[in-house]
Amino acid sequence: MSYLMIEIFLAAIIAYLIGSIPTGYIIVKVKTGKDIRTVGSGSTGATNVKRVLGKKYFFIVMLLDALKGALPVILAKVFATTGITLGLIPVIAAIGVIIGHSKSIFLQFQGGKSVASGVGTILALNWIAGLIIAVVWGIITYFTKYVSVGSIIALLLSPFVMYFLHSPIAYVAYCALGAIYIVYLHRENIKRLINGNENKVR
Repeated sequence: MSYLMIEIFLAAIIAYLIGSIPTGYIIVKVKTGKDIRTVGSGSTGATNVKRVLGKKYFFIVMLLDALKGALPVILAKVFATTGITLGLIPVIAAIGVIIGHSKSIFLQFQGGKSVASGVGTILALNWIAGLIIAVVWGIITYFTKYVSVGSIIALLLSPFVMYFLHSPIAYVAYCALGAIYIVYLHRENIKRLINGNENKVR
């Protein structure tokens, strides 16, 4: 097996396991004894945690999930020795993270919608792009009062932001595919938006 294949395998597995750590589930379980999957949307992400524990823990979980997303990508950038100039190994790590967060091995392949962890991966790939996406998310969420709308629009813009910042083509492709995946995870939110019964952030 080539070094490239070994590094791809290790990056994917390690990132998936880190991404699978269910931060929202753990915090809600410790604080209340409840299973977050039985509350609200059933997601383990920050928005659903807010329904149980309030705004403070919304930000705590969002930050932890973003850090969880960034860590494997940073490790891949530091330790990868092959495919790094094309951005391949960091992108493999980023993919592993968002799949792990949404399909956690520790929660019978359930999880969240990978927004915060996805933004964390983008920050680690290109911090300027990540910062732009985070600001866009914040502005749209603030004015529309829908976290789902802010998340969908910000992530759909991410491949264009990466492209205009002259990032490696692998980063652009990851943002495009990641955005499609995360929009798919928001399909129930989209239905609720169309029907006019999506929950507002405040």
